[in-house]
Amino acid sequence: MHMTHRWAKRAYDYFQEKYEQARGVLFPIVQGGSFLDLRQQSIDFLSPLARDGIAIGGVSVGEEKEKVQEVVAFTAPKLPQDKPRYLMGVGTPEDLLFGIEQGIDMFDCVSATRLGRHGIIFSDEGNIKITNARFAKDFTPLTSNCDCYACRCFTKAYFHHLLREKETLGGILLGLHNIVYLNRILEDWKRKMLAE
Repeated sequence: MHMTHRWAKRAYDYFQEKYEQARGVLFPIVQGGSFLDLRQQSIDFLSPLARDGIAIGGVSVGEEKEKVQEVVAFTAPKLPQDKPRYLMGVGTPEDLLFGIEQGIDMFDCVSATRLGRHGIIFSDEGNIKITNARFAKDFTPLTSNCDCYACRCFTKAYFHHLLREKETLGGILLGLHNIVYLNRILEDWKRKMLAE
């Protein structure tokens, strides 16, 4: 945590003079593991350095979901409200919705494409593993309520075949489906929030 603070202060001081020319953005990263007292120290130190936004880091390195949610619920409301809040390395549908409810604005994660490469897709019924034998002769779309390229043009059986044969196209298209699925969740959430 202290190393992160030193880096953040150095970066902030360096870019203060060059900010207009640098054309970059500076997001300090709140650390502290699952220790809420350390999270508070990190929030207090980094918030004044949050020129463009602020990030929550260190919550996707193997902790249990309940612990991650506890840290996010504690940290997010204490971050500057006038800056974008970014949750690093979190990307399951459930985690995104939880983060949004806590006031998180931005996310990044490799899970959508990584899971796709391993034959796992996001769906409203939970994750589906296309390499399971039951999909070998299932000629239905991946999901019934998605209009991504993979769902419109191919069947579960086709993806089952591609993955069994280690064809990279299967993982690429399933990763695309997962990204479209996450985007739809965020669009649905945005419509819900705007309607209230």
